[in-house]
Amino acid sequence: MEILPGLRADKTILVEERHTAAHLGSGGVPVYATPSMALHMEETARSVVESLLGPGRATVGSSLSISHLAPTPQGMEVRISAELVRVDGRALHFKLEARDAVELVGEAEHVRFIIDLDRFAARLAKKIQAAGEGGR
Repeated sequence: MEILPGLRADKTILVEERHTAAHLGSGGVPVYATPSMALHMEETARSVVESLLGPGRATVGSSLSISHLAPTPQGMEVRISAELVRVDGRALHFKLEARDAVELVGEAEHVRFIIDLDRFAARLAKKIQAAGEGGR
């Protein structure tokens, strides 16, 4: 199967204490935290294409523009929906929504890039070596 616009994935999250703004320090209230929503949106977008990449390939997030529109209390489920809307070479562009049982609570645009894992590992090794040499 090709990686083409229109591919979709969904993920349902039960908002637990570990997902709340109070727990993560992003706010003092026991509601679904924006950092948790961002993570769940990235995970859902990744799952759209992961099985189609083939050996030695993965995707990495490049940008995420997110709007957190309404609070969701601890104990309520949130459904994250991701749709691949554009493929531009190695760049994959996604639209995402988060809904709880009552309303739309978040939306985002997200870009992921397809990478070759061996090339990526070599690039990291060079960076680690440079950091060991004083960052030169």
